[in-house]
Amino acid sequence: MNIKTIVLAAGKGTRMKSNKAKVLHQIGGKPMLQHVIESARPLSSEVVVVYGHDGEEVKKKHSQFDINWVEQTEQLGTGHAVKQASNNIAEDDIVLILYGDVPLINSSTLHKLITHVDTKSMSLLTVTLENPMGYGRIVREGNKVCKIVEQKDATDIQLQITEVNTGIMAVHGKHLVNWLEQLNNSNAQGEYYLTDIIEMAVNEEVSVNTVHAVNEFEVQGVNSKIQLNELERYYQLYQAEELMNLGATLADKSRIDVRGELALTGNDVYIDINNVFIGEISLGSNVHIGPNCVIENAIIADGVVIKANSVLENCVVGENSTIGPFARLRPGAELAKGVHIGNFVEVKKATIDEGSKVNHLSYIGDAEIGKFVNVGAGTITCNYDGVNKHKTAIKDGAFIGSGTQLVAPVTVEEGATLGAGTTLSKDAPANALTVTRTKQITLNGWKKPMKD
Repeated sequence: MNIKTIVLAAGKGTRMKSNKAKVLHQIGGKPMLQHVIESARPLSSEVVVVYGHDGEEVKKKHSQFDINWVEQTEQLGTGHAVKQASNNIAEDDIVLILYGDVPLINSSTLHKLITHVDTKSMSLLTVTLENPMGYGRIVREGNKVCKIVEQKDATDIQLQITEVNTGIMAVHGKHLVNWLEQLNNSNAQGEYYLTDIIEMAVNEEVSVNTVHAVNEFEVQGVNSKIQLNELERYYQLYQAEELMNLGATLADKSRIDVRGELALTGNDVYIDINNVFIGEISLGSNVHIGPNCVIENAIIADGVVIKANSVLENCVVGENSTIGPFARLRPGAELAKGVHIGNFVEVKKATIDEGSKVNHLSYIGDAEIGKFVNVGAGTITCNYDGVNKHKTAIKDGAFIGSGTQLVAPVTVEEGATLGAGTTLSKDAPANALTVTRTKQITLNGWKKPMKD
């Protein structure tokens, strides 16, 4: 089968109260449209997205995907939207129709849908709701679907039906192109309803097979910020339960946000409350993450402890290292085995080798630190001269006293010691003490200034 997916993504979403396209609003750190594309791609030979409002930004945000873009300049209903893509439909295609604001549709559900389609049948995804208000009702004669009636066109009896249309369907290409040509807008909304093709199928003795969604969240659309939040919380709860199924221990499954891909490469991971994971992250065995941390695009090896309120971004942390509390690893930070980064320490674009410690109130940027180095409190690598960045090198076994400033480019050789308060602007020799201090003086008789 040649599966072609058409995703309808042209609407602005007036109730979202936003200037950007509705499909760009995010669930789990990704635009809703991206979720839909990623669900469809494993099944599809081609994905066509019908776009409209804020179209250039929609295309820009999804430029990593191979997509055929088709513009809908006027929003005249779902049938009209699909018709804009009719030139992309071949007679022998199986066409899967999805919606950019229904983000949590599952690939396995879509696979079931397309397996029920041939030249004599189409398939429709339905769901049963306790409160079906606003949805098109599935009207049956016996067990057979005969039509879909939209909320505003339904009779009182039809409004009692709880099986509703999700809008998601799979149709043989030959039938779909023919039916799109027959659509009209003689209804309460004055729009071209895609759902009208169901009645056409029945009239042509094309059977309408239904596939039932596992839960309503999978097919729930987003039309407001409230609905967006509801889906976000469902999505996050699902992510949390998946992590627990893989062996992670969560202090509270309702207080974790995964906004990307969080991979567990080992066992016995513990994640405390209010942690946010962004981008691609991997956690090894026996990783312990304290509360209120933000971790983005990071590789965390076995035995790492990340203490409360730490921020890690685009970094690598070696096994049995300790980070925090209140530490920040910025892009390019690479820590080897057994490194200690303490409270109020910031590391940026620096490598720190095995067993080294930067425990208090320090900034390490554009640096190479060797093995078993001790960096005292209040140390600063002065790496920026106002125009260019320069590198600081601290060799194995060096000891950096508190309150030290290293004015790059500068090297501290192996085994060197810098006395507290040193401002180093020349290389420090190996296995020697280097100190730079001004003479201490006392001014007797000096008086504090007084207010006038």
